[in-house]
Amino acid sequence: MEIALSLHNSQTPLLGSSSPGNLSSLGRCFASKVRDWCHPFSRICCSSMERRLKPKPKKVEYVEREVTVLEGTPIRKLSSFRICCQIEKLVLCNRYREAMELFEILEVGYDGFDVGGSTYDALVNACVCLRSIQGVKRVYNYMINSGFEPDLFVMNRVLFMHVKCGLMLKAWKLFDEMPERNAVSWMTMIGGLVDCGNFSEAFRLFLCMWEEFNDGRSRTFVTMIRASAGLGLVQVGRQIHSCALKRGVGDDNFVSCALIDMYSKCGSIDDAHFVFDQMPEKTTVGWNSIIASYALHGYSEEALSLYFGMRDSGATINHFTISIVLRICVRLASLDHAKQVHAALVRHGYGTDIVANTALVDFYSKWGRMQDAQHVFNRMRCKNVISWNALIGGYGNHGQGEEAVEMFEQMLQEGMIPNHVTFLVVLSACSHSGLSERGWEIFHSMSRDHKVKPRAMHYACMIELLGWEGLLDEAYALIRSAPFKPTTNMWAALLTACRMNENLELGKLAAEKLYGLEPEKLCNYILLLNLYNSSGKLKEAAGVLQTLKRKGLRMLSACSWIEVKKQPYAFLCGDKSHSQRKEIYDKVDSLMVEISRYGYAVENETLLPDVAEEDQHILKYHSEKLAIAFGLINTPYWTPLQITQSHRVCGDCHSAVKLIAKVTGREIVIKDASRFHHFRNGSCSCGDYW
Repeated sequence: MEIALSLHNSQTPLLGSSSPGNLSSLGRCFASKVRDWCHPFSRICCSSMERRLKPKPKKVEYVEREVTVLEGTPIRKLSSFRICCQIEKLVLCNRYREAMELFEILEVGYDGFDVGGSTYDALVNACVCLRSIQGVKRVYNYMINSGFEPDLFVMNRVLFMHVKCGLMLKAWKLFDEMPERNAVSWMTMIGGLVDCGNFSEAFRLFLCMWEEFNDGRSRTFVTMIRASAGLGLVQVGRQIHSCALKRGVGDDNFVSCALIDMYSKCGSIDDAHFVFDQMPEKTTVGWNSIIASYALHGYSEEALSLYFGMRDSGATINHFTISIVLRICVRLASLDHAKQVHAALVRHGYGTDIVANTALVDFYSKWGRMQDAQHVFNRMRCKNVISWNALIGGYGNHGQGEEAVEMFEQMLQEGMIPNHVTFLVVLSACSHSGLSERGWEIFHSMSRDHKVKPRAMHYACMIELLGWEGLLDEAYALIRSAPFKPTTNMWAALLTACRMNENLELGKLAAEKLYGLEPEKLCNYILLLNLYNSSGKLKEAAGVLQTLKRKGLRMLSACSWIEVKKQPYAFLCGDKSHSQRKEIYDKVDSLMVEISRYGYAVENETLLPDVAEEDQHILKYHSEKLAIAFGLINTPYWTPLQITQSHRVCGDCHSAVKLIAKVTGREIVIKDASRFHHFRNGSCSCGDYW
């Protein structure tokens, strides 16, 4: 019995419709099918066994036709046979564009000549590798117009070509019209639906296919596990897992890796680790999957421990492994571990790999090691736009706007095409460094020269740039003239500008807009609170505090981290739990006395996000001050200090750390919630605008 499935008239309800009821019934519907999978032949007849699928066609032998050439004509036409052979050779050598150009000769001069299945197979490969929609249409139209009658293998390849190039509507039509289908036909369509995110329809088609073919190959289960992950339905994923075990493919490495990914995305990290532990052979992909799973859920230390286990097990470490671990090191603020990963990168032969080296550039940039980032970047044989963006963004984040603009101009000179991220990082660099004239030139060149339409984040950079210059009226006018509704980033940039320039009225307007867009975001209230406080509006500041209490938002003590001798140490505001607390507090007190000689005084009236309102008396023992004191005590005098904190550095600490860097001769780098601050000899890279 053959199935002629009409997807538009099917009586089976779509499992992935937006209705919560349909989604919740997916597990029950699927479970009803699973009961037959233990004994698939008890109730289901696999018609593909009766039909005896046709084998893959062999290359067709062609007879060279004689072409009548007019007397005196100097041109001798090539035979279609030779052109077909040449197309197949070009595709075999991965010269896809040349193959498609040669195919054009067949289209123009040999319409209707014999082209066999092997040549169409080669042309399918060329279209898929080029992702050429136009090529797909050309090949298919030629096949139809030439009268070629494709067998099942060629038809499956044509279907595959349409699916891989994103022509799903045409693929549906072809699938519906196929006089004969096999498991490959069904899985091509199902895989295409999963790739384009239509997971529910993929399940509907899978259930229809199972009743006819009962295909229990590992590839089938991998595809449906991906669909389960896309839906986020762990119960359906568990049923697929159970069925895979019953069909004897549960230990397949591809199935195991897909299960790890599925359980991780569904929030079941324990199940993911269980699958990993049951793998008979822990491959590189398996290790990468479980490491990425832990990293995805914020278990950075556990993920790093797994990486060390992978390294000790002798498994091959690839560029993907290194990219994951570098991102973990960024989260842990662990420079020493990152250096070990860098060494592993070179040791395992990935010293020139574009993905791993781009991750390395990004890491060193985030750590403020711009010389190391530039060195890695210079040694890369091949760079893409992501590599350039990482380096330009690194310079911008550290207040080195001139260097960022220079790298941007070098990028353009080398013929690299910038994208919207490129303009975001270079405009951000201009705004962080106050490069007004250059920033406006780049902003206007986006749509004029590079056909990149400015987005909200680009406008936010320009608002910040105007705020740097104190042009608040112009910044507000830019918001009003934007070709789209102003976003939170744009209003937040204006509110920050108002705080730095102490413009109370415009700041209140920006704050009200932010409250309407993000009523539960604490930092918006903090900005207005500090604006009121710096302007002496204590009554209004108290009103903001009352609003915070009414909404259940509380300013919690923030945390700062410093790494000393490969060990991270965390400090809270007024923290007295550390074993060296006496030495730390004595050091802070001595530093306060020393910097007071340069005019420092504690800003006693400032209400800040670093501490709760009842803890204002311990303002001079903010978490970053304690971390700096600990670092000064436990590190050699020539080493810089790197502090990471979860909050925006307050004005009092910013003033204090500038002078601490001056009196100690140390370079102090603080990465706060806003940006990097490089303190050297009494000044900061942010120019006191953050």
